[in-house]
Amino acid sequence: MVDLESEVPPLPPRYRFRDLLLGDQGWQNDDRVQVEFYMNENTFKERLKLFFIKNQRSSLRIRLFNFSLKLLSCLLYIIRVLLDDPTQGHGCKELNRGCSSQNYTPAKIDWSPIIWVNRSLPLWGLQVSVALISLFETMLLGYLSYKGNIWEQVLRIPFLLEIINAVPFIITIFWPALRNLFIPVFLNCWLAKHALENMINDLHRAIQRTQSAMFNQVLILISTLLCLIFTCICGIQHLERAGNKLTLFDSLYFCIVTFSTVGFGDVTPKIWPSKLLVVIMICVALVVLPIQFEQLAYLWMERQKSGGNYSRHRAQTEKHVVLCVSSLKIDLLMDFLNEFYAHPRLQDYYVVILCPTEMDAQVRRVLQIPMWSQRVIYLQGSVLKDQDLLRAKMDDAEACFILSSRCEVDRTAADHQTILRAWAVKDFAPKCPLYVQILKPENKFHIKFADHVVCEEEFKYAMLALNCICPATSTLITLLVHTSRGQEGQQSPEQWQKMYGRCSGNEVYHINLEDSTFFAEYEGKSFTYASFHAHKKFGVCLIGVRREDNKNILLNPGPRYIMSSTDVCFYINITKEENSAFKKQEQHRKNNESKSYYHGPSRLPLHSVIASMGTVAIDLQDTGCRSSSGPTLTLPSEGSKNGRRSSIAPVLEVADSSSLQACDLLSDQSEDETTPSDDDISTGLEYAKGYPPYSPYIGSSPTFCHLLHEKVPFCCLRLDKGCQHNYYEDAKAYGFKNKLIIVAAETAGNGLYNFIVPLRAYYRPKKELNPIVLLLDNPLDDLLRCGVTFAANMVVVDKESTMSAEEDYMADAKTIVNVQTLFRLFSSLSIITELTHPANMRFMQFRAKDCYSLALSKLEKKEREKGSNLAFMFRLPFAAGRVFSISMLDTLLYQSFVKDYMISITRLLLGLDTTPGSGFLCSMKITEDDLWIRTYARLYQKLCSSTGDIPIGIYRTESQKLTTSESQISISVEEWEDTKDTKEQINNRNNHRNSTSSDQSDHPLLRRKSMQWARRLSRKVPKHSGKTAEKISQQRMSLYKRSERQELAELVKNRMKHLGLSTAGYDEMNDHQNTLSYILINPSPDTRLELNDVVYLIRPDPLAYVPNTASSRKNSFCNTVGQDAREETQL
Repeated sequence: MVDLESEVPPLPPRYRFRDLLLGDQGWQNDDRVQVEFYMNENTFKERLKLFFIKNQRSSLRIRLFNFSLKLLSCLLYIIRVLLDDPTQGHGCKELNRGCSSQNYTPAKIDWSPIIWVNRSLPLWGLQVSVALISLFETMLLGYLSYKGNIWEQVLRIPFLLEIINAVPFIITIFWPALRNLFIPVFLNCWLAKHALENMINDLHRAIQRTQSAMFNQVLILISTLLCLIFTCICGIQHLERAGNKLTLFDSLYFCIVTFSTVGFGDVTPKIWPSKLLVVIMICVALVVLPIQFEQLAYLWMERQKSGGNYSRHRAQTEKHVVLCVSSLKIDLLMDFLNEFYAHPRLQDYYVVILCPTEMDAQVRRVLQIPMWSQRVIYLQGSVLKDQDLLRAKMDDAEACFILSSRCEVDRTAADHQTILRAWAVKDFAPKCPLYVQILKPENKFHIKFADHVVCEEEFKYAMLALNCICPATSTLITLLVHTSRGQEGQQSPEQWQKMYGRCSGNEVYHINLEDSTFFAEYEGKSFTYASFHAHKKFGVCLIGVRREDNKNILLNPGPRYIMSSTDVCFYINITKEENSAFKKQEQHRKNNESKSYYHGPSRLPLHSVIASMGTVAIDLQDTGCRSSSGPTLTLPSEGSKNGRRSSIAPVLEVADSSSLQACDLLSDQSEDETTPSDDDISTGLEYAKGYPPYSPYIGSSPTFCHLLHEKVPFCCLRLDKGCQHNYYEDAKAYGFKNKLIIVAAETAGNGLYNFIVPLRAYYRPKKELNPIVLLLDNPLDDLLRCGVTFAANMVVVDKESTMSAEEDYMADAKTIVNVQTLFRLFSSLSIITELTHPANMRFMQFRAKDCYSLALSKLEKKEREKGSNLAFMFRLPFAAGRVFSISMLDTLLYQSFVKDYMISITRLLLGLDTTPGSGFLCSMKITEDDLWIRTYARLYQKLCSSTGDIPIGIYRTESQKLTTSESQISISVEEWEDTKDTKEQINNRNNHRNSTSSDQSDHPLLRRKSMQWARRLSRKVPKHSGKTAEKISQQRMSLYKRSERQELAELVKNRMKHLGLSTAGYDEMNDHQNTLSYILINPSPDTRLELNDVVYLIRPDPLAYVPNTASSRKNSFCNTVGQDAREETQL
């Protein structure tokens, strides 16, 4: 046994592990065979083929050598022609003696000058050498490319031309007598053209250049034209050796004159062979050149459709951004270009549009305008293809904007396409900043890597929600994110349009505190002190700051925040500080002229700032909002006691806790927390503050909200159906204390989360929480059951199923008609609508015969002709915040390229994000008891000194008397008879708006069908029966009104009675159509407050500090949100 083991040889180390796995097999018996691959490429022929044909670089060298060889042969031919003298004897005297003595006669042609030429021995040697090399190369390439059909190789035109030009030279080696035989070497130009085409193809393969069709076609056309001309020149010159004995220059002159169809006739061929050659060359040119031009034109048209390439040199020397869209519409393009180029530092940027569809006709016409044709480049291609991204030079771009197609039926599919585009750009150009627009909030987490993301549904539902508690928030945000110079409406005779247009030019800007003239002096002071005094002195509104070591922006951090020199300040103003020039009033001028010259409404305040915007100088302290009483603060006569004026305390430089009436919204009014009301006990609703336990989608911002202690069963959420827990079947039966907010949507998507959260935020008192009713379908019966007659707001969300209409602007048709129906049935209902296209806002609450609406339409057209980006702003529904288009927020994404903080500030204002220490947007209403404050500056001081709130604007409602609705006619009897022009009608309308109600009775409104009857009646009735005529007019008016307004009212009431609902709420509804509302963003300090003004506030975070006493809570200024009572709005 020991002997057997000793006979076994030890295993080598490299085989032992393998043997353990595969078994006991001796390594000596290993029968493995080494296999060599690609042995067919080791043959001599394959190696030659690899060098001459397959290898790109070596093949390119061979093509270049062949091309040079053909050009050399053509050059040698020209040298031979220049050295040859046709008047001397010709080369072969042995074969044709005395041929030089023969002269040309028209009847007989001397062929010897055509057949024989003079060729010197060195020149012959060079031509023979070139011919040998060319023939050898041609034979070698033919052998290497041989595929079994020899005739296919022999009958090729390049091979035949090579034989014609090379074989005769080789024959002259063995037969010296033929050394001066004419050989058409000039035909090598066609071989040079063929070699050039092959060389360009190999060049493109070597450098991986794919977009070369246009270059190739132009090269082929030019080379074909040169070859035709060169062949004609050499052929005419040689044939005319037996005729006119033309030189090369004469032949060139003749060919140019002939091919250009000029034909002077001073140089003409004399013998028939040359004439025949001219005919042949013209026929060839007429056949070949049109084909080349046709191919070139086709490629040019295709290039125009696809857009070609963005130059690499331009990409490295100039800055450009790329706009990626699935389909480019004219509205989207103009919004982007107007907003992008509105910033001065972006004027030198190029915009490259990458779109997979063909350019629209309207877009093509716009891009042909010189203002855009030099800066906008359209490329047709897909973002998912690296070739198209390379054409757009995405890796050199300053930014890439990726926009979603909101007109798609399946918005989720549109988001998926956007996500893939963002991934493709990030993979191709990782360093390129991405600005992405997404539709659905649940798809946001796929593009978290993007630098800036705007989710449409998040912003849409948040603005709809805030419109219910802070009126016209959508208009406020839209105006803030649009670039404007505040020039809109300045030529209008309406005062509200001038104020509204001037204040719409306010935008959000930023500046470092230490570099600022506005805020540098407030270093070490509180935020509210800096905000108030900066507004008082310069007219700017400081709304937020950002620490140097913190990326989070804090809106109104409160009076306890101390300004630091490294802080970044965010403020609202007409223009940024860098574009402003400051003028300081001299002391003696203020002392002398203020007494004599500056009196009345034009008197300037103590400190003025001039904002220079181009050639326009605007006094920020004077926005035309002053009244005739002047800017002096005078108290009402009944309240002119000394104690009333001292109620506005000064704003402290450093916060004093004893002077702050802090809002402890965590406790939410002590009486509500400790002793719940009887209604709360009866309804069994108990609220707690906390974060929502479930998030509807990944990436939603957690918000501190009012929550129920116990989850409500799903069956109890159905308002129109009873369940085992309650038997209520309509909203009236629930007995809600606050008015309802009804949301009419197509589906209950995840975006509704952003609608509910702002309405249930922790800083809203429990007493002000409105019940929310989701209406997935809106027939009349469901509207009545859900309590539309006593609802505070009706929110109508644009239907996604209608967004894919054949005509783009018809996508809003269903929503507009539904809202118009609600407007007619429930005239006092506050309806808030979101549309797809901003242009369709003119159809909201449409009145066909309202002269005032027609005047606004003309004003909009004038503003659009002036180049305004906000031409639609004067439409009454938009100005009042009853309608907006989410496409207006596309400018928010565009502005982020220059102002990277705009998305963060907008999200904080809308409540989409909550940052610890950052304030929130709310509102308060000015009542009669608050008018003693008089001006916006005093209100600013009162807010900063009491609660630390920062006002940013005013929502003002004015009475619009005698504005007609659909149920009224805007033509009186006098207007019908006089037929005044349009301008006079507008003036009458303005006079009507300023008239009293007693004036309206003198001009009764009549139906068009009864105009003539009323005129005849007024003529026939005697003067003493005027009262009778007035009575008849009133009766007819009441009958007319009944035929329309009351008919609709009876329809609704009958339906409510049929459903068993009480009509009391509907009877109390009044018509509030004769009012107009608008927004004043950051008005001047001396703007006078008016009754029912709603002031937008940025209130400090109530979690930032805790109040000292419970009494401060009770008298807190935070009770003023949306309340009219005096005890809830104490200033």
